[in-house]
Amino acid sequence: MSVLKRTAAVFALCSLFVVGSNANDELIKKGEKIFMTNTKGNCLACHAANGKTIDGPGNMGPKLENLALWPEEALFDKVFDPSTGNPVTSMPAFGRNGWLSPDEIKAVVAYLKTIN
Repeated sequence: MSVLKRTAAVFALCSLFVVGSNANDELIKKGEKIFMTNTKGNCLACHAANGKTIDGPGNMGPKLENLALWPEEALFDKVFDPSTGNPVTSMPAFGRNGWLSPDEIKAVVAYLKTIN
């Protein structure tokens, strides 16, 4: 392979990585917005995460930490319908109830994966 072709191939791979990285960054931002918005996920009303909390009666749910270690499917399922893993949970079923679309839940999961 010529130097020119190799350079073009490396450039193409790097471009794919940057595009993929930018797309993932946008998904994370979208998920964080849903997490914080009281008319959408409103997760912050019950969960402290990444040093963010609210004042008042919120934070009744567990502090979210080390979620980067969780499989994405498990996080998706937990947001979609947490009662499948815990039938007495007080967490709403955001997906089953239609409050968040599967794409919105995927965005929330991308954000949750950033929580250490």
